[in-house]
Amino acid sequence: MPDQTTLDIPTTRTYAQVAVDVSLAHLDRPFDYVVPADLVDQVRPGVRVRVRFAGRLRDGFVVGTSDTTEHDRVQPLERLVSAEPVLTEEVTGLVRAVADHYLGTFADVVRLAVPTRHGRTEQAQPRSRTPVDPERLTTAGPVFEPYRGGPEFLAALGRGASPRAAWQVLPRHAGPVADWAAGFAAAAAATHASGRGSLLIVPDQRDLARLTVACAERFGDDGFVVLTAELGPAARYRAFLAALRGQVPVVIGTRAAAFAPVADLGLVALWDDGDDVHAEPRAPYPHVREVLALRAGRIGAAALFAGHGRTAEVAELVRRDWLRDLVADREAVRRAAPLLRIAADSERALDRDPAARAARLPRDVFEVIRTGLAAGPVLVQVPRAGYLAGLVCRTCREPLRCGACQGSAVVDPGHGVRCRQCGRDVPRHPCPECGDDGWRAPVVGAVRTGEELGKAFPQTVVHQSSGDRVLDEVPDTPSLVVATPGAEPYCRTGYAAAVLLDTTLLLQRADLRAAEEALRRWWNATALVVGGAAGGSVIAVGPAESAALQAFLRLDPVTAAERELGQRDETGFPPAGRMVALEGAAAVVEEVADQVGLDRVTRWGPVEAAAPKHSEEAWVRLSLVVERSRGNALVRAVRDVMATRTARKDDGTVRIRVDPQVIG
Repeated sequence: MPDQTTLDIPTTRTYAQVAVDVSLAHLDRPFDYVVPADLVDQVRPGVRVRVRFAGRLRDGFVVGTSDTTEHDRVQPLERLVSAEPVLTEEVTGLVRAVADHYLGTFADVVRLAVPTRHGRTEQAQPRSRTPVDPERLTTAGPVFEPYRGGPEFLAALGRGASPRAAWQVLPRHAGPVADWAAGFAAAAAATHASGRGSLLIVPDQRDLARLTVACAERFGDDGFVVLTAELGPAARYRAFLAALRGQVPVVIGTRAAAFAPVADLGLVALWDDGDDVHAEPRAPYPHVREVLALRAGRIGAAALFAGHGRTAEVAELVRRDWLRDLVADREAVRRAAPLLRIAADSERALDRDPAARAARLPRDVFEVIRTGLAAGPVLVQVPRAGYLAGLVCRTCREPLRCGACQGSAVVDPGHGVRCRQCGRDVPRHPCPECGDDGWRAPVVGAVRTGEELGKAFPQTVVHQSSGDRVLDEVPDTPSLVVATPGAEPYCRTGYAAAVLLDTTLLLQRADLRAAEEALRRWWNATALVVGGAAGGSVIAVGPAESAALQAFLRLDPVTAAERELGQRDETGFPPAGRMVALEGAAAVVEEVADQVGLDRVTRWGPVEAAAPKHSEEAWVRLSLVVERSRGNALVRAVRDVMATRTARKDDGTVRIRVDPQVIG
């Protein structure tokens, strides 16, 4: 708390409510400080200040000012760091809402929202706002035409309304109607025509490069700014100030831009919300999708969530009518997509083809590659090594699930088969899909896939893209491109064919979202292949009986997401319910859970969890789950417990994740 060696305060003084940079739950509130007379004209909401707190000088933001205070004796502000109000009223409310939603503190979230100050950049002469060519704004283009409700969505943005849509984008090489980046730019142009700003978020630098080109065509090079964490301190702060000062109508960027102070924000747009890089790795671990949804809901802005796949979270927003579908009809999807096939990798199929067993590839795959190389580059997607794999049916490869919570069953040495989510023993039972009672561990794919294919197709260039060496683009000449999911390079003319190897490895991740994530990665790879009547082929290597592969063949992300959401309804897991995962030493976690004291809470676990490097104790995870309507009550109850613990300085660290991305 502020020091009590204080000043007697005359009634004519001005007081500042300061959010101090302290990440303790019981101190997560503004504190009053008296503003010195020589700073009264400069101290206003949003400025950075230095204050004395608990005997130390700390940073803080002024979040309000007043002529009165409830306290008799109040500390003075030590100094004003900058007169630039970098924290707007709208972003202040958003930071508070995100902190409350994710069981964090204002100090934790505001660090994500406001970049580090760069004094020289702040003092530089602001650039003037460049008018945008009106003709660029009024030209809608064909991008939304084949989608039901698409033209109406753009028209609503243009007249100042705030529609919200889930845009199911056609495969990339279906022509202009599949150019999501052009669609984002068109939506931002329509929003700007109504006098409002836009915030467009993508997962990574490659997507950002495409969006940058599209926005430059609409707004010119000076009509928008790019805001990412990868920018240097000066460049990032310069882009932040340009948005703050209303010098540009559009901000584009990655996760770091979600809190950008866009003037008169009228549209938030998000590409590929299922990509795991949208989840912040630092406490309180907010996800961009939820941040943008909270932001749009608070200020009444439009929203556009787009992708080739669809998450259960977006499906739940559609079910609640918070988002409306922008989906092309089935005939348009069939015309746009390449030919999709499955090559069985069952024991029976490989036994019939000894050559296929030796190479780990069915004969059909070689035919697809050979045919594709005659026309252009061929993409080979290989699952990333290191996934924790569970047991699968030996016939159809359906993952073995826990009968209690539907979590992934894994082999626990010395303990048999256990659920990774709730820790219960999982008895082996007949597969619910095919009835076979045999289960087996998956076979990990060959590490040397690129070398093997190079030997099988001599004199063919082999490109590799994975890990720290991700290629942005490959030429359209015949070649083999071996890439891990998410690292597939772009080819301007499209791939002639694609092979999805070891599909069961993605499905066997010990994560409730495994099928959803696998479909997203497969459909993203499919979108890179030339479609239409003269298009290429995509062949997935896996059991034809797999429910996920059958959903892949249907190329119907909406139905697949609805099915996934239905399974979440049965277990109560997010987004159907709310979950708070507690991680720490077993005794501490159990103590916190017992203190929550909320009725109708389902407990899953405890199970083993990864401990921080400095911890000498083993950590466990205990998950508390309630129905969605009681989610806020659960979050408040856990917050009260943690506030009491920090106030009493109880021993033991507890890491808290609300609606974690990995459930399993």
